Amino acid sequence: MDFSPLIIGAMRLGKWGVNFNTNEYESFINGCLDLGLDTFDHADIYGDYTTEAEFGAVLKKSPSLRKRIKLITKCGIKMVSPNRPEHKVKSYDLSADHIIKSVEHSLVELSTDHIDLLLLHRPDYLMNPEEIAGGFTKLKSEGKALGFGVSNFSTSQFDLLHKHYPLTTNQIEVSLLQRNAFDDGTLDQCLGLGLKPMAWSPLGGGALFKTSEDEMINRIQKVGNELCDGYNCGLDQLLYAWALAHPAGIIPVLGTSNLERIGLAKAALEIKISREDWYRLWTAATGNEVP
Repeated sequence: MDFSPLIIGAMRLGKWGVNFNTNEYESFINGCLDLGLDTFDHADIYGDYTTEAEFGAVLKKSPSLRKRIKLITKCGIKMVSPNRPEHKVKSYDLSADHIIKSVEHSLVELSTDHIDLLLLHRPDYLMNPEEIAGGFTKLKSEGKALGFGVSNFSTSQFDLLHKHYPLTTNQIEVSLLQRNAFDDGTLDQCLGLGLKPMAWSPLGGGALFKTSEDEMINRIQKVGNELCDGYNCGLDQLLYAWALAHPAGIIPVLGTSNLERIGLAKAALEIKISREDWYRLWTAATGNEVP
């Protein structure tokens, strides 16, 4: 399934962020669609297990919207929350039973009959790949989830599950502040398999836009702002362009609820950063030239 080149993250839309009401959610969804961005990324835990239902209230109010959007959601984290009093300790659960029950609950919350892409939110130390594959097969056969992937999985964990069921993506943290995926084989693996990785927190959680005493952040800001003049763009757009330059075809997951910023992010799709400028930013981040 094809998703939009930028994915709209839902984590900050509710209780954990701007706390949209139903009308504001609807305006936001329509604004994203007007920009040609139709893919929304959820997780069952967002907003202490409330954001899916808030988003779903819009789809219940305006059912025709569902045909125009694609829904991603994640499961597997059991978070301690007043909304889940049975959870006594934060843990991970990728048993087939939990995955199936989580999806069925998300379907109700999101007022939909299917999830376009289900991601396993975090690896479970006790996960059994054959059991997970069985759960995926059941969900697929019942039409409750159309595709499956993972989030925050190592290359070995990805391989382990991919051998038993074909995965479509690994959603990982990628930014100039978090570069592990370039060295630990994650992006190489996606490129080799022809799977587009999704990148959460592609702007480094906003740290690169604040005054800081961190030398790495100051180096990136200095070089980044110098380059922005040449590319006629903002620092946020340059950072998106930096991630988008990788041949694996990274799809950024946007964390903003501001439609103007989302529009600027979309414009960054047209910025083609040079190889040398890409390495200027890498060098600024690491503090050393490449070996």
